[in-house]
Amino acid sequence: MFRFLPWKSIVKRAARAYGVADPALWLARIRSFAQPSEVAEPIELLRAGILFHARGIVNTKAIQHNLDWIWPYWVQRQFDPRDVSFIPRAFSFSHVNLTHRNWTAVGLPELSIYPIVDPRGLFTPLQDGWSIDCWLIAPDGALLAPSRMPDAAVRQELVVGDNDLAVTTLSRLHGMTLKQTAHVVVEQDQAVAELCVTATAAGGAKLVAALRPYNPEGVQFVDAIDASAPRTEWLVNGKTEVMFDRAAEQMLVSDYSHGDVSSLLHGSTDRIGGKHDAPHIACSVGMATAAAIYPFDGETTLRIRIPLQNELASLGNVEKFNPRVTWNEVRRPVAKLQIPNGQMQRLYDGAVQTLLLLSADEVVPGPYTYRRFWFRDACIMMNSLLAMGMADRCRRTLEKFPARQLRNGYFRSQEGEWDSNGQVLWFFDRYEQLTGEQLSDELLATLPRAVEWIDKKRVMDDADPLHAGLLPAGFSAEHLGPNDHYYWDDFWAEAGLRSAAAIYARRRQTREAADARAKADDLRRAIDRSVQRIPAWRSLSGIPASPHRRIDAGAVGSLVADYPLQLYAAGAPPIMATVDALLRRCFLHGGFFQDMIHSGVNAYLTLDIAQTLLRAGDARYRDLIEAVAKLASPTGQWPEAIHPQTGGGCMGDGQHGWAAAEWAMMVRSLFVREEADRLIIGSGLFAEWFDSDEEMSFGPTLTPWGAVTVRVAHPRVEPVVHLVAAWRGAPPRIDVAVPGFARIDQADASLPLPLVANESPAAPSSPHQHFAEGSPR
Repeated sequence: MFRFLPWKSIVKRAARAYGVADPALWLARIRSFAQPSEVAEPIELLRAGILFHARGIVNTKAIQHNLDWIWPYWVQRQFDPRDVSFIPRAFSFSHVNLTHRNWTAVGLPELSIYPIVDPRGLFTPLQDGWSIDCWLIAPDGALLAPSRMPDAAVRQELVVGDNDLAVTTLSRLHGMTLKQTAHVVVEQDQAVAELCVTATAAGGAKLVAALRPYNPEGVQFVDAIDASAPRTEWLVNGKTEVMFDRAAEQMLVSDYSHGDVSSLLHGSTDRIGGKHDAPHIACSVGMATAAAIYPFDGETTLRIRIPLQNELASLGNVEKFNPRVTWNEVRRPVAKLQIPNGQMQRLYDGAVQTLLLLSADEVVPGPYTYRRFWFRDACIMMNSLLAMGMADRCRRTLEKFPARQLRNGYFRSQEGEWDSNGQVLWFFDRYEQLTGEQLSDELLATLPRAVEWIDKKRVMDDADPLHAGLLPAGFSAEHLGPNDHYYWDDFWAEAGLRSAAAIYARRRQTREAADARAKADDLRRAIDRSVQRIPAWRSLSGIPASPHRRIDAGAVGSLVADYPLQLYAAGAPPIMATVDALLRRCFLHGGFFQDMIHSGVNAYLTLDIAQTLLRAGDARYRDLIEAVAKLASPTGQWPEAIHPQTGGGCMGDGQHGWAAAEWAMMVRSLFVREEADRLIIGSGLFAEWFDSDEEMSFGPTLTPWGAVTVRVAHPRVEPVVHLVAAWRGAPPRIDVAVPGFARIDQADASLPLPLVANESPAAPSSPHQHFAEGSPR
């Protein structure tokens, strides 16, 4: 009944009555910037945005007039007018972390919940929960609070141990040191988040373990804290235990009206009233704080444990959790890297670890902000997982895909996005190619409807000739701009149709294969017509984000046609024209700066462009790789987008699974790349690696012909390439194309392949010839 009411008229009259601008008029104006589309914005993203900014509004009420509190690292930096991270707050609707969105997750191989650690060691054991922080008080009262310390005084690293994954944060100030190691352990077959603390100081110092009503996004409410009688435990909000391995000498609590518990650490608490050593505190605002105090002289240790079984039951997958699976076990099949570059080596190992961690159950693109499933991110991350040898983790995610397909054939991540069907079909094909296995009957049954959905979704009748035959205008979660007819969607759809044809062809289902191939060919003709109709002043001979756009940062989405889809030949003119335009207009500090939404440097998109350059034989690829390596956090992670001034995260999750996937694939491509009928070996190896005596190797990595390991022995004196392969049939053509050495075409993979140096190797391209740093975009 309500849908028949004249809502537009009602809203207009109400706005006039209250002296408010007519929202319908403004919405119409806003939508005029985009192409007409079925869905203005997915409800899933609206819901997430509302929750995100609800937190931001709480932050506006809690933080700016309580700056005497000890706040998380991002607040200490972003609210400090002397800091490069400072953001004025005058007309800000909400106060959110836009400068240091960095954190690193810890966990177990089969645990689908992710405690996180911020850049100063703040430990958040529960999903979007409160945190544990640790401080030191010197004999003279000086406070060591890591979130307030300068970068030079804090060192953080990811520790990938034999059967452990930990984040260690070491802080030093005034002759005191505080070492915090966060990880997840198994106790009696249950997951337990654990923070191990070691403190050193001369004289009578105090170690403080503090319960904080916030996390790296901002305020997270703590309504009540109960302390145990022997001072060995807190019960937070009546449900979560925080357990100490020994009794504190003193436990203090405070509520919002009495301020932060940190203000009670010096002198008597009588001066501010209240009973701050009581065993219970309740705060109607939700800003209760607590401190457990441990005096010491010299060195002391403390172990803090938070059981995770309730969290796993409410947010994770209890049935999937297997406490007996170890990190060593899941790492065993993973492709191993050995190169004489310690930083790139660590980043590869860390990227693989991130992929393993974020595929414990469903493949998710982040441990916190992006701890949710999207087909787009999952397919790209699984492509990397698969190439690195982790087929089992991909298989169990694929098994859930049929349940996510709608009856009309749509693999829906979010309504209004049209790329997912192509991505799913493409990955189905990749899975069969790289594993040699066949899809299950249940997965195969999704193909006909998925193919039909793509074909029926195209805009065919009375369409603007610029987008005739393309997919409809859609919302771009890849943040390419307002709703539009994005080539990103069309290229994925074409690749998906060709993949479906290949899957049918393997089964000798010739009619279905021909039908899918014909649909792909027809879509490609529509794409080509559309690109050709774009005025030259807009296209610059490249491929903009959509036929209605000029070449801008959104054009990066069109490069998917080259990597990873290979719908164009290597070095194709439209692709390279797009790349060159982006290098000239959209690069900052050596990385791709995404103007749309992100307003930051994107590690994963920079690496995608590097893949296109490498495929084209353009030496500029290595400048992009080195730029991305410099952008990594101390724990070897990349947020979705990176603030160009602070170097911290400014968009998305602080540990981006897609970025980790692209780093792993980039390293793989340096050693082995796939083309239609061949493998290309060593085309990205860095010249200076041949100045070392250290052997180089990578593998085994899955390819369409079988698993391959590439090894370069004696690189400095007599370099020889060795291929160790387990072909599933006839081997492919092998071309060895190591920069600086004579090319070996159609090499015999069963023999050692000596490399002969070129007499006059071409000088690599200089990045300064192509990057216009700080130029107008």
